[in-house]
Amino acid sequence: MNIRRVVGAGLAASVIMGMIEMVYEAVAGAGYWSPAVFIGATMLRGLQSIQVPVPFHLAGVVLGLMGHMMNSVIFGFIFARVVAPLVSPRGDLVIAGVVYGVIVFALMWFAVIPIIDPVMLKLNAAVFAIAHLVWGAALGAIVSEPEEAPRAIVALESSRRSR
Repeated sequence: MNIRRVVGAGLAASVIMGMIEMVYEAVAGAGYWSPAVFIGATMLRGLQSIQVPVPFHLAGVVLGLMGHMMNSVIFGFIFARVVAPLVSPRGDLVIAGVVYGVIVFALMWFAVIPIIDPVMLKLNAAVFAIAHLVWGAALGAIVSEPEEAPRAIVALESSRRSR
């Protein structure tokens, strides 16, 4: 497992997912910052009662983005360690990532969020599910790059030089 690739995949997937959520919630009227603030409400319990539209709340946004990205990296490592070795060919990791995203969505929406961060249930469930599908696809696409690629490139460059 290439640790840098997995961290990068988790971070990139979290940004993609976050943008889907934030843009939708802004257009729908809940506020651009609502997803981040709702995640931040996990730590800042006073934000559990925040009303929509959600205003910008610096600590909520910072903690929310940190929590979102950290969770994405953690789930990325679980994906890379548990799912990726089971998938062949590696190109099928995008499909596996989508399935993984659905599983993560279901666990979070139905089991975790109602207990630890119920204000997040103000998000649109369908968009939250779609964002998780896209998150999983991005995770699978980025993790799917073979770790041997740098060695293959070095070998190719060496063979070109020897001609």
